[in-house]
Amino acid sequence: MQTIRLRVNNKVYSNLMWFLKRFRNDEIQVINEDSNFMSVQEYMKNEIHKLESAEAEMMSLEELDDDLEITIRKYED
Repeated sequence: MQTIRLRVNNKVYSNLMWFLKRFRNDEIQVINEDSNFMSVQEYMKNEIHKLESAEAEMMSLEELDDDLEITIRKYED
């Protein structure tokens, strides 16, 4: 599936949305770029940058397992 991003004049917005809603969800999905979407997108871009620039802090599976066990024990009580 391809993604496109459009800037639409207010005069044609409702007509365009009417047209797009005629398609099934598996054919076209309208993605609303609200503030939550934009913040998640920015977070993911930063995380990818950290990975590509080797700035990301990595942990082994054993370290992850230990960390999860500590977190689980903390909230079990």
